[in-house]
Amino acid sequence: MKLRRDPWGHPRGLALVTWIYIIWSLAPVIMAIRFAFNEGRSRTTTQGWSLRWFWQDPTLSVFHDPSLHSALEQSLTLAFFAMLIATPLGIGLALGLQRWRGRGSGIANGLTLLPLVTPELVFAVGLFMLFTTAFKFIGLGTTAQVIGHVTFSVSFVVVIVRGRLQTIGSDMEEAAADLGAPPWEVVRRVLIPLLIPAIGASLLIVFALSIDDFVVSQYLASGADTTTVPMRIYAQARAAPTPALNALATIMLAVTLLALLLAYLVFRFSTRGQKGGSAIGQLAGLDARIDAGGTK
Repeated sequence: MKLRRDPWGHPRGLALVTWIYIIWSLAPVIMAIRFAFNEGRSRTTTQGWSLRWFWQDPTLSVFHDPSLHSALEQSLTLAFFAMLIATPLGIGLALGLQRWRGRGSGIANGLTLLPLVTPELVFAVGLFMLFTTAFKFIGLGTTAQVIGHVTFSVSFVVVIVRGRLQTIGSDMEEAAADLGAPPWEVVRRVLIPLLIPAIGASLLIVFALSIDDFVVSQYLASGADTTTVPMRIYAQARAAPTPALNALATIMLAVTLLALLLAYLVFRFSTRGQKGGSAIGQLAGLDARIDAGGTK
């Protein structure tokens, strides 16, 4: 009866559903992390606490097992280069598509988003055929894997950056141009600072997509030296895996959380002391430089 009288009151039911979802989502992760610190080899029965599977075991730990160490290094390498290449490409592509109003712009926008709806298996098979027929000089391996990760990640960057551009609008750019700033100064001093949240989100999305990818990495791999962590986990899942796989997954989770923390700190530092959501502060600083003759 109280809910009927005040339907906009405290949403206890929504809070309960939210907590159930959070617990259900985190429970498998917490269990996997728990067995990473297991003393024994079992991955179903707790046997005390230990760092054995991280580095204490002389042969089976992540630190001492060359195959696990190599898989982690390969995953981080692919994620690093994917972020380094896909994010700038996605930003430039988003800026171009946002301003393209001529013939063919609609088709270009649709093709840019095509990787988002293409089944990953079809995408991976297409890349495999491409690198084994038309681009044999590249071949399979790390280079092909990086290109594959960049290819399917760019679309996500475009969506994120274009969403931010829609929120920003064109008023700030027009105001900076009216103050006498040339196009490059408008981009460097106004547009890029306003895009920092989208850039940080894009870096994290690309990192998560790359480090978690299995299908593309599997099809474009050339051997044991190009095996990633998801590939390694899949290969050992059918055998008798040790908790070292849990330790490896825990390390990946820690790296992801550290990347998230780093992106947050960079965002806080880059927007420190700026007023009005950073836009007014950027325009005020640009106006002062123009008045002082700093820009021509």
